[in-house]
Amino acid sequence: MVKLIALYKHPEDKEAFNEHYFNTHAPITAKIPGLRKMEVTKILGSPMGGEGEYYLMCEMYYDSHKALQAAMRTDEGKASGKDVMSFAGDIITLMIGEEIEE
Repeated sequence: MVKLIALYKHPEDKEAFNEHYFNTHAPITAKIPGLRKMEVTKILGSPMGGEGEYYLMCEMYYDSHKALQAAMRTDEGKASGKDVMSFAGDIITLMIGEEIEE
């Protein structure tokens, strides 16, 4: 499995961020063809104390890197990308990872 990982830093207005993320952005993203699973994690803090650098993490699972690339080219994938940049472009970091099974 390959996953697209979105890490969000703390937004200035957490209430507005949550409203948009959970009621607008997540439903758009959930419709992307080829998306196998989507897990959202609220970051509670750092082991060193304090709230840490990140606020939220979303992991979006796909069968393969090729499937992820195809998904990002769909209308739904483009809509998700456009939406996230409109409300979180300055606080998001995106990464692609591959699960390792031993």
